[in-house]
Amino acid sequence: MADKTVRSGSLQFYPRKRAAKILPSANWGNIVERNKDASGFLGVVCYKVGMVSVYVKNNTEDSMVKGKRVVIPGTIVECPVMKIYCVRFYKDKKVIGEIIVSNERDLKRRVKVPKILKKVEDFKKEFDDVRVIVYVVGRGRKPNMVELGLAGGKDDKLKLIKEKIEKGISVADVLGEGLVDVHGVTKGKGLQGPVKRFGITLKAKKSEKGQRRPGSLAPWNPSRVTFRAPQAGQVGLFSRIAYNNIILQVGKISEKDINKESGFHKYGKIKSDYVILKGSIPGPRKKILLLTKSFRGSKKKAKQKFEVLGLR
Repeated sequence: MADKTVRSGSLQFYPRKRAAKILPSANWGNIVERNKDASGFLGVVCYKVGMVSVYVKNNTEDSMVKGKRVVIPGTIVECPVMKIYCVRFYKDKKVIGEIIVSNERDLKRRVKVPKILKKVEDFKKEFDDVRVIVYVVGRGRKPNMVELGLAGGKDDKLKLIKEKIEKGISVADVLGEGLVDVHGVTKGKGLQGPVKRFGITLKAKKSEKGQRRPGSLAPWNPSRVTFRAPQAGQVGLFSRIAYNNIILQVGKISEKDINKESGFHKYGKIKSDYVILKGSIPGPRKKILLLTKSFRGSKKKAKQKFEVLGLR
């Protein structure tokens, strides 16, 4: 007979395997659809610095602590300036052409770059959408590359891209107040058993064939083990999205230095722009992440307003 022990592992994220890449991509079609009223770039690449305690003044309407100084948990992420590698043109949701607009030395460690560059105006085919592939040279030798979507009309998108090809894209150009989604890869924990992986109950102390395993994997008929049976396997290093994270502050290290004297634990000192988010986000320190405009907004979180007073 099948084991009657209740297990709590969610079947939502199957298959539970290691992420294909460290920097996840986003479904820009849906994000653009949900942010029709916005304009400009819809995402930014960043690195997780770590969690801190944040002194804030709560300005939320009808809050029991409105106007008071409170301490809340927060996460700092560092956001270096992103540079555009190429412009990608779409028609009917399919790529119809690309134009490489950068051939800097850093890119040669990752991709082949042409000696002579083309201009965006050289693309003559008809298209209905345009996106960019950006790269960041942050913590590591090779640049990290990801595709970014834009909101607005075709002409507005092309105009903005031409402006940013040489200047680069900073986090202040993308994010301000509001909510963001964090696309990242969780902390890897390797091979683990079904108790840690699915939360099944330990069997009695003198049970046969092991205590930290299910009593039966499947019935006699049908004589097969389904994927729902809790078994040992990979835990962590999964691609996940943390929805609706509240932005507490977007700042520049040159204007307001939030670095500790000895740097942040297991990270060091922040050298570029940064964002402080409320609460925790997936992944260990130094892990690269993708922040995007909110895909499914939360009215409750959108009402929450905080003014950062300092860090602890």
